[in-house]
Amino acid sequence: MSADDAAMITAPPHSLYREIERAEWSRLAAGIPQPLTETEVVQLRGLGDRLDIAEVREVYLPLSRLLSLYATATKRLGADTSTFLHETDSTTPFVVGVAGSVAVGKSTIARLLRELMSRWPGTPRVELVTTDGFLYPNEELERRGLMDRKGFPESYDRRALVDFLSEVKSGAPEVRAPFYSHLQYDIVPDAHVTVRRPDVVIVEGLNVLQPPADPNEVSVSDLFDFSIYVDAATEHITSWFVNRFLALKNSAFSNPNSFFRVFAELNDEEAVQTALQFWNDINLPNLEENVLPTRHRATLVLQKGPDHAVETVLLRKL
Repeated sequence: MSADDAAMITAPPHSLYREIERAEWSRLAAGIPQPLTETEVVQLRGLGDRLDIAEVREVYLPLSRLLSLYATATKRLGADTSTFLHETDSTTPFVVGVAGSVAVGKSTIARLLRELMSRWPGTPRVELVTTDGFLYPNEELERRGLMDRKGFPESYDRRALVDFLSEVKSGAPEVRAPFYSHLQYDIVPDAHVTVRRPDVVIVEGLNVLQPPADPNEVSVSDLFDFSIYVDAATEHITSWFVNRFLALKNSAFSNPNSFFRVFAELNDEEAVQTALQFWNDINLPNLEENVLPTRHRATLVLQKGPDHAVETVLLRKL
């Protein structure tokens, strides 16, 4: 089976997933007010993503409502358990993982869900943490010979990420995560993202659904209450990656402080070839070896078509 076939496989009969077509899923938004404006949607979407107000209403508004229901039910179960054990209620944040390939749009989805979930009464405080902050600094990656494998599982400080999320799940009043600069393409020393016991924490990253390297260890995904995998055919993701590289060449790469400023002077043909080399040498192998095989671990799968629009939703049966 080709990578493209594997990327968009549908749920077979008696699958663990419900397969819900876009038209059916969008009907779940009936009667739910649209909380975001066109301007807010434009501000949330990433380069190359075609997210619009209709997509928000038909796909992500129902998803945010479902997540809110899960979060509220989990909080209620936590309170009931505390009552049963004659303990003080110590309900901890509901954690959502968002996984998928580079350029598939998972960062936009994570930002969007943060905004939408914060509008529901039961989850007003929502924080977003990306796993980029848990990449080893470039100096350490160089020392380990991993600069060409940045984004692969071994390029992350997985123990630090698990420790961070364990503190969040334990109800610690304040937990700090390292800050990653995409402009500098590196961890920023002494800069942090601080999480102060919100209702929901969204964790977005390539490999967040990876099982532990050692079966005796805890993985990041073990600490999720709900997980989402953003799926698309590999040929479409390849195109989106190249188009995003071209857009960055004409914007962020031209910043004199950008790590990638050397690419700003490429003509379009050279830029396409450079992007394809990055894709074929790094991102595609990572997708096929590490990211795609974790799709079946997700609670929900969003399957996108060639225009970035979600066509099918797979929801794991309880």
